[in-house]
Amino acid sequence: MFTAAFEVRPVAHVVGGHSKPADDFQGGVRSIIRLDEEYPLETLQGIEEFSHLVVTWHFHLASPTDVALHARSPRNNADWPATGTFVHRNHRRPNQLATSFPRLLSVEGRDLHVTDLDAVDGTPVIDLAPYFREMGPRGAVREPSWPTEMLGDYWRDADSR
Repeated sequence: MFTAAFEVRPVAHVVGGHSKPADDFQGGVRSIIRLDEEYPLETLQGIEEFSHLVVTWHFHLASPTDVALHARSPRNNADWPATGTFVHRNHRRPNQLATSFPRLLSVEGRDLHVTDLDAVDGTPVIDLAPYFREMGPRGAVREPSWPTEMLGDYWRDADSR
């Protein structure tokens, strides 16, 4: 059963950081999440007490024609099993949304200075919140071996390319 579409508007935008999408080398890059003017500064009150954020953002450089509603091997690598659309964490998803957990370095007015945000300059931020450890996974985390193989260099510093 499909539900009606709904509209969301960005609450912020990414300033600086990565200039183009990449599959790896996302670490060590600093950027700013700039809260849009329509939101009062007090909506950020207390956020500086947290080390990490939960950021939901839109793959704005991707095309809706990139959506892939079928099973395929991650990064088209035949060594990894074909898995469905909702097993991948890339722009080929129906709503082209992503969630990241950047480290919050400082807050200056509307600017949240972060590192390790894997979004590019200009990215619309749909929502943001502090990361609560208590809301993270409970119990042991289970996953197959291919994500570890695929993402071995993901958080390697970008300047080491």
